[in-house]
Amino acid sequence: MKRFKIILCAIDPETADSAALERAVTLAENNQASLTLVTVAEPVVPLIETTQGASIDANLQETPADEHIGALQALAAPYRERLTIQARVLIGTPFLELIREVLRGRYDLLIKVTERLDWLERFLGSDDMHLLRRCPCPVWLIRPDEPSNYQCILAAVDVDDTYPPAELQSRQALNRQTLEMAVSLALSDFAALHLVHVWDAIGESAMRGAFLRTPEEQVIGYVEQVRRRSAANLDALLGDVTDRVGSDAVSYLKPQLHLIKGYARDEIPALAKRIDADLIVMGTVARTGVPGFFMGNTAETILNQIDCAVLAIKPPGFVTPVTLDA
Repeated sequence: MKRFKIILCAIDPETADSAALERAVTLAENNQASLTLVTVAEPVVPLIETTQGASIDANLQETPADEHIGALQALAAPYRERLTIQARVLIGTPFLELIREVLRGRYDLLIKVTERLDWLERFLGSDDMHLLRRCPCPVWLIRPDEPSNYQCILAAVDVDDTYPPAELQSRQALNRQTLEMAVSLALSDFAALHLVHVWDAIGESAMRGAFLRTPEEQVIGYVEQVRRRSAANLDALLGDVTDRVGSDAVSYLKPQLHLIKGYARDEIPALAKRIDADLIVMGTVARTGVPGFFMGNTAETILNQIDCAVLAIKPPGFVTPVTLDA
């Protein structure tokens, strides 16, 4: 994944998060990238004041911050001979401070172990979900029991070409980025690569309804036309990415294509379970340039159902609603 040059890895010093750290170190080595370890400490609210009436908040906050820095330095120590690792402690709400650090440092990847909650609970209102919605750079959420190498990677794309021109261009760029990252990871981990697009023939049920009463052969012909168009678009995407990453890489991987009729929110999680995917690479934002527009309902519903690692990507031009202002 040569595109990543400035990597931020969020670590909980109390649990060490070895899976995220190992993955971040290896990725930084392979990309000759810079790596920063970061943890977010809760702000300390003083209950007393000095005799002069001055707050002792600064002194109270410095102690845990120093402890966290020491813990991060200790975690980084075994890797010091392999690369330079920076360490930072942030104070405040975790997802907000992580996003602000991404903005300040212009990081191009955030790696983090998933919160230690039930998967569904975690995504519904957690820091992880806030990061997936708002973080301007790709977010790689890793399971605590992450394997050292992935065996199966699933790239989920949307090659439907019926969107308005501006949105279609954004989606196509997102598809290319998604597949390129999946190809790169599959190569580095010697993993099987699967590529999925879920299609639907809009209006099929209405055509068969009592109001339209469309002849069945016409309905079948229409559905087949949509299927063929989806297949052609999926092949075109794979061909485009093959030109970008090289035919040798794609020939070696022999990605398995899945063209599934149905609804993405149902079929993608089901496919991930059938193939026992270790990682899903997918886009999480459909539109660009709209502050506060995070994820579509489909992407969020998919993420609520899966139990593997996720590499979530934003399209070019995504605008986070988070700012550096306090």
